[in-house]
Amino acid sequence: MAEITGFYCNVEAIGKTERERYKQTTEELTKARTETNELPHGFAFQLKSEAVFLPDLGERIFYERRCCPFFDFEVELQRDNGPLWLKLRGRDGVKQFIRSEFAIWQ
Repeated sequence: MAEITGFYCNVEAIGKTERERYKQTTEELTKARTETNELPHGFAFQLKSEAVFLPDLGERIFYERRCCPFFDFEVELQRDNGPLWLKLRGRDGVKQFIRSEFAIWQ
């Protein structure tokens, strides 16, 4: 059974050597975002698929999962070279957390 956690970022979960890479992937994804849609329990971010290297996206999710274990992540690649979506969800209250902590995504 998964442990239920509150909504807070444990920045210590990302080591000093990893933090620079975390910042770099944040900047890359911020630049690649073309649309933000509100979901019932989170947000969906459309990203320029040609601007996102999927291993980098996976690395970002890996880091984010360590510091914010209360998020659900979903990556959707649509057929025929359609859009790439990163969906970030969680339980009640997570949208307010995303709005306050990830203003760059709004």
